[in-house]
Amino acid sequence: MTVTSHVLDASTGQPAAGVPVRLDRLDRQRRDGGGWSTLAEGSTDGDGRLRDWVPEGAVRPGVHRLAFGTGRWFAARRQATFYPEVVVVFEVVDGAEHVHVPLLLSPFAYSTYRGS
Repeated sequence: MTVTSHVLDASTGQPAAGVPVRLDRLDRQRRDGGGWSTLAEGSTDGDGRLRDWVPEGAVRPGVHRLAFGTGRWFAARRQATFYPEVVVVFEVVDGAEHVHVPLLLSPFAYSTYRGS
């Protein structure tokens, strides 16, 4: 099972290189009543993509989230943004499937969808 992403700066039409991203899994079995566990952290490459960043076997059926560090990315460009972080929560049903979550980003809007 793999999770990939692609971040595009919709205001420039260019890939968003260097966006920090974290993949978490909701763990309802934890003794403390549940919570999020980090599975992987990375940054988008020069083409705005995250590939081969999740350890083999880390993702299994359940609820996951991708947290994109958009505030840090915009700050590095000296650009204001309304969204300091974009969080996308999704559910994996089949542990063998490939999940691709693209993010179209601008300083005051974002959009995401289930990619292929």
